[in-house]
Amino acid sequence: MLSKLKIGNSVFIISLLLTLIFIVWGVFFTDNLAKVTDIIYNGSIDYLGWVYLGATLFFVIFSIYLLFSKYGDIRLGKKTDRPDFNTASWLAMLFGAGMGIGIVYWSVAEPVTHYTSPPYGEAYTVDAANTAMKYTFFHWGLDPWAIYTVIGLALAFFQYNKRLPAAISSAFHPILGDRIYGPIGKTIDILSIFATVFGIATSLGLGAMQVTSGMHDIFGVPNQLYVQMIVIVVATVIFIISINTGLEKGIQYLSNAAMLLSFLIMLLILIVGPTLTVIKVFFNTTGLYISDFIHMSLRLKPFGEGEWIASWTLFYWAWWIAWAPFVGMFIARVSKGRTVREFVIGVLVVPTLGTCIWMSIFGGSALDLVQNKDNHDLAKNITENVSLSIFTFFDYLPLSSVLSILGFAVVAIYYITVADTATFVLGMLSEGGTLNPSNKIKMTWGVIQSALAAVLLLAGGLNVLQTASIAAALPFAIIMIVMCFSLVKGLKSEVEVQRGNKRSAHHS
Repeated sequence: MLSKLKIGNSVFIISLLLTLIFIVWGVFFTDNLAKVTDIIYNGSIDYLGWVYLGATLFFVIFSIYLLFSKYGDIRLGKKTDRPDFNTASWLAMLFGAGMGIGIVYWSVAEPVTHYTSPPYGEAYTVDAANTAMKYTFFHWGLDPWAIYTVIGLALAFFQYNKRLPAAISSAFHPILGDRIYGPIGKTIDILSIFATVFGIATSLGLGAMQVTSGMHDIFGVPNQLYVQMIVIVVATVIFIISINTGLEKGIQYLSNAAMLLSFLIMLLILIVGPTLTVIKVFFNTTGLYISDFIHMSLRLKPFGEGEWIASWTLFYWAWWIAWAPFVGMFIARVSKGRTVREFVIGVLVVPTLGTCIWMSIFGGSALDLVQNKDNHDLAKNITENVSLSIFTFFDYLPLSSVLSILGFAVVAIYYITVADTATFVLGMLSEGGTLNPSNKIKMTWGVIQSALAAVLLLAGGLNVLQTASIAAALPFAIIMIVMCFSLVKGLKSEVEVQRGNKRSAHHS
């Protein structure tokens, strides 16, 4: 117990120190940090972009393999364990942690941006609209969820079936053995905390900008830096209250509320918007997505400028991988008692389908307004101010005030949910992998995250840190491939143990 506590403390202290060093670097030497991170990020994309493409396609294939493999019936935990949360709440929680605010932020902006600057072909055409929807499905569909499936399943399996601490290092036990408790394991855990803190801080900063944009659109509140600061302070107070109510209440209730409001807003847009076009968009894009999946997955431009691929597909793959430790830890925490097959269906298939429906409704309706109804101003306004895009889009629909208020509520709740889940995960990681971290540690990380987001907004270093956290994704992509082999090794030994138990039960 004592040694576990020491491990936890050293991971916590070193992560905290590294975070503080980066804050100082980001605030006082913003230009220098920007230069360094740009060189690392651009280098990794230019020379090793193919690693991201190859690794992400591998995760999709690996997840589908797990779904149909002989390991599908293995339960995460003891054979008698049953899920802690009902399926609806479970899906709501993993959706909130995995996509949350991003899906609201990009569901209108991304298809419209691809339509005005397509990956190939002519802009502002029917083909550009189809390609825009296809790539939006691609960036938000199977690939990100496969990344979360791999890491979430590996973490859940080693925590619940092999009784190892809830830490990223535990997923390497079949390869590293007890060295996961030594410097190698600690380094992996410190890296994952580091990636999580910066990934979340940038998301909170961007989220605060979107919440402020929403308040400006609905209530006429000035869209100024000081309002963004107030938003961060108020959100911090709310999520710290929520943290103290624990996983079973705060995060679960917030996720359920966000999911219900999301359904309501989707339904309203489907009814007041171009219903038939949305249905057509869903079917047509699903067909294009399936038929062109392999081409999009391996698409690079060896004989030309690959700027579009670098700034969209490769950026997304790096971003999802950078988020993977945080989302994977959280998904593992709430998935005890489910079988491997249930897990893959719940984390890969259902969210992908839900995301495609959401994108068809939001993106399809926005493109209908631009392409079929000639509202080219809408496209211009959306691409000029992405954080306002969803509210700009609502202005063109009936019941725009109701939609704006609902949209604002969804953004605000997702914002608090992400902060809440991130704090929970950071608490788990920095307390030696405990499943129920103390309120003191959670509150410490909560305040640090918010302070970091606020300081970076003030210093203008938010995008720099985003680049830094994405640059850290490349080694993590390789770590995750190793994790897949480690998981198969673990699952194989579990099947052997179960067979042995059956045999001995049969003989006795």
